[in-house]
Amino acid sequence: MSKKTNLNSLKKVVVITGASSGIGFTTAKYFANKNWVVYGLARREIKEENINSISCDVTDKNQVKNAIEQIYKKEKQIDVLINNAGFGISGSVENQKLEEIEKMFKVNFLGAVNVTQEVLPIMRKQANGKIINTSSVASIFPIPFQSFYSATKASLDIWAKALRMEVKKQNIKVCNLLVGDTKTGFTAVREKNLADKNTIYEEVVEKSIAKMEHDEQNGKDPITVAKLMFKLANKNKLPATKTVGFTYKLLVFLQKILPQSFMLWVVGKMYS
Repeated sequence: MSKKTNLNSLKKVVVITGASSGIGFTTAKYFANKNWVVYGLARREIKEENINSISCDVTDKNQVKNAIEQIYKKEKQIDVLINNAGFGISGSVENQKLEEIEKMFKVNFLGAVNVTQEVLPIMRKQANGKIINTSSVASIFPIPFQSFYSATKASLDIWAKALRMEVKKQNIKVCNLLVGDTKTGFTAVREKNLADKNTIYEEVVEKSIAKMEHDEQNGKDPITVAKLMFKLANKNKLPATKTVGFTYKLLVFLQKILPQSFMLWVVGKMYS
């Protein structure tokens, strides 16, 4: 066996969506520093050494197909897929526009579906692979005035758990990573629904989003999430769900034993 073949057999390839900023960018850099072959999929170019940047809108099936084909043609393997692309639009349920709701679902949920569908045949062929989805504690604790963002993450969680059962015998593992408040650029780019202006919701929405943004900007460093992503990528067995941070782990545990109405009351007091 040649020296080149030996080196290739040791390499690991990870594909990360939404890798141009925030958790995705930090995770991509962390994997690259650990000598993984890293491909970042994003609409914007990723100008970072050791990250292979591919322009790709995850909501566009053809772009996703071309990107994954390009990666496989060069690397002949994809060991880990991290579905990380996502964004949010704040606002009341009553005034959220249909096109805004559809946009969130297309990116946060269907984007993950699009990329996963292209990667699965590759992982099945190599009889191995891991899929890690960046979800949110909002999938368990729905946040008022972030209701549709919360719904996209809840959809992602349920879909991934079903997928986990479907591909288990193919030696493909699936895990949802529940992330809480994290200090990233996500806060600055969150879109706001202007339709709440001059309505009964205006004041409470402003206070709710201000509280949320304060918590995010005082939240965990994204490197915490990146390190956990890397740890999961190297585990033989993956949990169906993994929560980031002790506080959120405690809340998730309490949610299982306390009345749902009480937990919703607590979240409501925080954000509405």
